[in-house]
Amino acid sequence: MYPTSCDTFVALPPSTEGQRIVFGKNSDRPCDEVQEVVYFPAKDHEAEEKVECTYIEIEQVAHTYAVVLSRPAWLWGAEMGANEHQVCIGNEAVWGKESVDGEEALLGMDLV
Repeated sequence: MYPTSCDTFVALPPSTEGQRIVFGKNSDRPCDEVQEVVYFPAKDHEAEEKVECTYIEIEQVAHTYAVVLSRPAWLWGAEMGANEHQVCIGNEAVWGKESVDGEEALLGMDLV
């Protein structure tokens, strides 16, 4: 049986003790899929540098911030993460009625 939903939440002051911000997310990934927690330091990149995402290659930005990510081991993107500026994000699946053309593209998790 595979899970079919995931949720992300945040609790902000004054609802938390000590003026803390609480971020949480559950994952709808298969229970036997390996999840990695990885750290990538901040980095300056060369002009014209490319980055290989899960299925496609895109242009790299000039500078990336340090991040901690939680992700399935087999893909480039992530389920959730936080950067050095305390920005947190969680990926959520979205279903639509439009048909896809079958062309390889970025995944939602590649955007995290």
